Amino acid sequence: MPDGAGTRVAGVDGCKAGWVAVIRNLDDPAELKLIVVPTFADIVGFTPHLAIIAVDMPIGLPDRIGPGGRGPEKAARKHLGMRQSSVFTVPSRAAVYEDEYLKACATALATSEPPKKVSKQCFFLFPKIREIDTLMSPKLEARVHEVHPELAFWRLNGEAEMSLPKKVKSRANPAGLDQRRDLLVSKGLLKEFLDQRPPRGCGRDDLLDAAANSLIAERIFSGTAEPFPKDFQRDERGLRMAIWA
Repeated sequence: MPDGAGTRVAGVDGCKAGWVAVIRNLDDPAELKLIVVPTFADIVGFTPHLAIIAVDMPIGLPDRIGPGGRGPEKAARKHLGMRQSSVFTVPSRAAVYEDEYLKACATALATSEPPKKVSKQCFFLFPKIREIDTLMSPKLEARVHEVHPELAFWRLNGEAEMSLPKKVKSRANPAGLDQRRDLLVSKGLLKEFLDQRPPRGCGRDDLLDAAANSLIAERIFSGTAEPFPKDFQRDERGLRMAIWA
């Protein structure tokens, strides 16, 4: 196959070094690439062109948040059982654009019903959420889709939550990561690729999550993925609020 030929999709996850992406050529299964880049714009502008980008980061931020958070979070949690704590409640756009934790909590309280503060884990994601938010447009969402690794694993696991946690007390759980790797291998990804030493600034969990997201990217391209919720809404900027799996 000529260099550059084929349809490529990417599964993307945030990591300490920026963003990790697993890029797959749907026309050549042997072509499997792992990259780490500093900005999400590097993914969007990647050459060769990426037909679908499935990223684990919230897209679409409402001005006000109702009970249980955005629609995507509520819809995803219903399927994840013991794994539902992995789905953070994302606050309003105004709160996401606060760069101090206490200010973010104050703004979140003022823009949610019932009033809800921001978790520290979610606050640490704000820079990456803002990075995507500043790039996104209704036009770009034909390529860029929000996903969530645990919902991806649920889908790939016959619509059953993974029985082992990915982390225990904020530390990687080797047994849970092995379980996820084995599931990805059963779906056609190479064990050697998944077991490679991750690049600096990227954890093993980041690599596996990006790989799972790449399989959902393929589902999105083929038209077999579905949005959660199915009756998704759009935020005040017209951005779709849905997690795909």
